[in-house]
Amino acid sequence: MFLHDIGIIPGRNDSGEAGRGRSQLTNLSRRGFVTGSGLFVLGVTLAGCSTYVEPEVDADAFDLPEAGPSPLTEVKGGDATPTLWIELEKEGKVKITCHRSEMGQQVWTSMAQIVADELDANWDDVAIVQAEGHERYGDQNTDGSRSVRYNFHRLRVAGAAMKYMLIEAAALYWKLEPSQCSASEGLVSNDQNSDTLSYGNLAELAGKLQIPAEGDITLKEPDEWTLINKEIPSLTIPKLVKGEGTFGIDVDRPGMVYAVVARPPQVFGRTGSVDDSAALEVPGVLQTVRLPDATPPAVFNALGGVAVVAEDTWAAIQGRNALDITWRDGPNASYNSESYGEELKATARRPGAVRRSRGDVSSALGSATTRIEAEYYAPHLAHSPMEPPAATAEWDGDTLTCWACVQDPQATRNTLADVLGVDKENITVNATWLGGAFGRKSKPDFVIEAALIAREVGKPVKVTWTREDEIRHGFYHSVSAQYMEAGLDEDGNCSAYLHRTAFPPIASTFVPGLATPTDGEMGLGATDVPFATPNLQVESRDAKGHLRIGWLRSVSNIYHAFAVQSFAAEMAHAAGRDQKDYLLELIGPDRQIDPGKEGAIYSNYDASIEEYPIETARLKNVVNLVADMADWGRNLPEGSGLGIAVHRSFLSYIATVIEVSVSDDGALTIPGIWLACDAGTVINPRHVRAQLEGGTIYGLSNALYGEITARDGAVVQDNFPSWRVMRMEEAPRAFEVQIVPSNAPPAGVGEPGTPPAAPALANAIFNATGQRIRNLPIIGAQGSRLTLPQDDNA
Repeated sequence: MFLHDIGIIPGRNDSGEAGRGRSQLTNLSRRGFVTGSGLFVLGVTLAGCSTYVEPEVDADAFDLPEAGPSPLTEVKGGDATPTLWIELEKEGKVKITCHRSEMGQQVWTSMAQIVADELDANWDDVAIVQAEGHERYGDQNTDGSRSVRYNFHRLRVAGAAMKYMLIEAAALYWKLEPSQCSASEGLVSNDQNSDTLSYGNLAELAGKLQIPAEGDITLKEPDEWTLINKEIPSLTIPKLVKGEGTFGIDVDRPGMVYAVVARPPQVFGRTGSVDDSAALEVPGVLQTVRLPDATPPAVFNALGGVAVVAEDTWAAIQGRNALDITWRDGPNASYNSESYGEELKATARRPGAVRRSRGDVSSALGSATTRIEAEYYAPHLAHSPMEPPAATAEWDGDTLTCWACVQDPQATRNTLADVLGVDKENITVNATWLGGAFGRKSKPDFVIEAALIAREVGKPVKVTWTREDEIRHGFYHSVSAQYMEAGLDEDGNCSAYLHRTAFPPIASTFVPGLATPTDGEMGLGATDVPFATPNLQVESRDAKGHLRIGWLRSVSNIYHAFAVQSFAAEMAHAAGRDQKDYLLELIGPDRQIDPGKEGAIYSNYDASIEEYPIETARLKNVVNLVADMADWGRNLPEGSGLGIAVHRSFLSYIATVIEVSVSDDGALTIPGIWLACDAGTVINPRHVRAQLEGGTIYGLSNALYGEITARDGAVVQDNFPSWRVMRMEEAPRAFEVQIVPSNAPPAGVGEPGTPPAAPALANAIFNATGQRIRNLPIIGAQGSRLTLPQDDNA
């Protein structure tokens, strides 16, 4: 980078004339600030000496038969045809396509590591191409912590197949057997004389060869990996530092206008009378567009309302403020979350549908020496990603192109086709970077809004959601109530375990009136409970949804893990035992668990129970590891305590210990967190640790402060003063993560850090104060301290 390129010394303007360079900025954008704020980069190139000059490979000089179809279209995970994923440029650049969305989890880097390792590419030559939404890539839903696990094998095959073809091409050029050639660092070597040919030089000839079958390819053994399981630096963070890369809000199209939408306060509320005269008087406002009223089912459809279109977003917001709209109530106008929560708790106390059963729980409870029960409650939560939704839509006749921060561009494309009545072959969806998502941006209602408005106004339109829009009109994590009961024998051992759960299911967003929790949701921490008690029963109760319920980071694991792991600590206390030791005893002997053998319909995160069994040895191992990390059992000052929780989710095993300190007036601090993770094969340990840290903080933030409430069907919270998140000074002072070395198949890491956070925190607070936390949030958005139990002797 030359200094005049960042505006430090005079350069030349666009016409080539000498000028003052970029030091004269007339519009200081976010990127302009970052790239022009005095960051110096110094590059030095050292030329080496070599007598070998690489010859040019002329692909046309070889008379080759036409290659047949790819034999790699149906390998495990999907199509592994190398040309679908890899492009080799003549100059040496290796472009790897990433079909999953980048939202800070470093999927760009991890996907590239997998391909480049088997390809034996030079990492410095690797660049990422973001895929558009298209079925040729298979599943593109960046959700469920599945990106690596779904694609690990096929991307390795793609890289290895491309290397195979490059070696064959070099052997053809040198008139050798392929076994006499080898590849490394973007070069194929002639093992007879050490001559080399670059991948870029060989690319055209290799492209004429037959793609090998999977049986012809030899994948590397783990001890041969040079990039996988290595802490390779991020491909995205340098771009972020330089202000490069494109988020949803960054898209700019020629002639583009800007829009915000006034939406009905209730789901399925309707737009009544509209007076837009004052809005049209706002400078910069161009017009208003009335959107169709939403009708059940919600699915991913737009919510209706009135869009204000303007020359810039600020004018559109001011125009929206000036609208005079009469809203008509919809079917959810009577929803009040406070009273509903009490009804849900009462529902959970009553017997429900049995979803997993072992032994005779009723009889065992009746004969137990000690019988304990507890109720747990978790409220609605908002996703609150740093970047609210944003989408740009542009029509050219019947052809639609969209740019949006979506987690699943392919599902977005399909949804647009259905809603707009347009052949999906006429729709292109380009996924931008996502400034966080947590499940919110897998629902493309905001892209539909942009497409509808753009078709109406006849210009490219960018729709921006404000923070208030995102909190009041998004999709929400389900509210839940859990009833737990246990019987302990004379030695304090758990002889009976009953768990009832009640929550509006996600499926209610897609099927009107559906109130029964799905098997998939029940398998997220309820029917897959790993306890070895001889008598166990898990039940569900129906609950009706009144908001748009959607998946949020770790989904039902949030409230199920909170209840199960909190109740495990309550059982330990009732038995007079150490919480960690009792937890290990509850888990019981080393074994593999199949909930399906006890009546559960268990999906195991859409993975084979044979390939990804529930293994109690791995679960106990992370418990013991994290206890050692935290020096469990050490003496702590008065008002301090340690809490532990363990949970398997998204096929990973996570144990968390949290230390808290609580002052006499209820001020809470978190001196340290320790986390042990067994996620099978890990692609990039650095980024896995970051994901686990972020997931834990996300869980703590929700546990301490997160609560979405509704009054008369409308969400009450609107922005960060009323929707609280953890602040920097509240974060743990120390955070240690250990990853268990493993050659097991890769599991998820984006979400598993979240579920153990709330129960570990609640258990730590009990050990510090004697206060048992059964209702979330622990503090709430309007609070700043714990409400401590009163001293009876005071």
